[in-house]
Amino acid sequence: MLKATILIDALKRELKARNITYADLATRIDMSEASVKRMFSQKNFTLQRLDEILNATEISLRDLALASNEDTLISELTFDQEKEIINDPKKFIVAVSVLNLLTVEQIIRIYDISEIDVVKHLLRLDKIGFLELLPNNRVKLLVSRTFRWIPNGPIQSSFRDQAYAEYLESNFDGEHEIMRLVNVMLSRQSVAALITRLKQVAREFSEQHQEDAKLPFEEKHRISFMLAARPWLPKQFKSLVRKDYIEQHEQKKSKKK
Repeated sequence: MLKATILIDALKRELKARNITYADLATRIDMSEASVKRMFSQKNFTLQRLDEILNATEISLRDLALASNEDTLISELTFDQEKEIINDPKKFIVAVSVLNLLTVEQIIRIYDISEIDVVKHLLRLDKIGFLELLPNNRVKLLVSRTFRWIPNGPIQSSFRDQAYAEYLESNFDGEHEIMRLVNVMLSRQSVAALITRLKQVAREFSEQHQEDAKLPFEEKHRISFMLAARPWLPKQFKSLVRKDYIEQHEQKKSKKK
C-alpha cells in the first residue's frame, strides 16, 4: 500500500509539472472531475485506469519512478556550499563532471587533475549530500532532475559575469547550434503555459541525459542550452516609451499586487 501511495503522489506531481488539472484529466479519460478528484483523494486506482491516465497524459512509468525518488534528492545546494565549490576550480570541475555522469577515470583523462585530488573532492561532495561515493570510486548522484544552481547565487553569478558573454560569442550557425530570440505578446494564461512548457523541456533534457548515460563516452557530445523567458524591451525601444504609458502600466501592476 505504501508503494502504491508513493506512486500516486508521484503521478500528482507529474500532472502538476505538466500543468494538467483534474478537469483536464477528466476530459481526457472520459470521467467526471468529481470522480477523478475522489480517485486521487482515496488513492484507489485499478491498473487499467492507471494505464489510461498514463496514455492520456503521455507520462511513462519511468517518469513516475524518477518522480518517486524526488523527495529524497536535493534540488539546490546552500549558498555556502556553492561558494565553496566555485572558489575551488578543481572542485567545480569535478562537480560539473559528475553532473555530466563522467567517471573518475574519464575526469582524469580529460583534465589535469590527479586521482588523489578527484577523490578528495568527491569525498567533500559526498559529505555535503551532492553525491554518494561508492566502492571502487563509483559515484551515485543525489540530485533531483530539477536540480539547479541558486538563482543569482555564487555559481550562477560567476557564470553570468564570465561565461555568458563567452557562451554567446558565437554565430550559432554550426552543427548542433541554434539560437532563436522570439518577441511576442501573450495573455497571462499563455505566458504561464509557456513557462510550464520550458520547465518540461528542461526536465526532458535532463531525462535524456540520464538515458544516454549508458552509451559509450566516445558517442556522446557536450552541449549546453539556456532557457530564459522574461518581460523585456530593448533599451533603445524603452527610451522611446511615453512616460504616461509607463505610469499607467506601473499603476496596473500595483493594483494586481
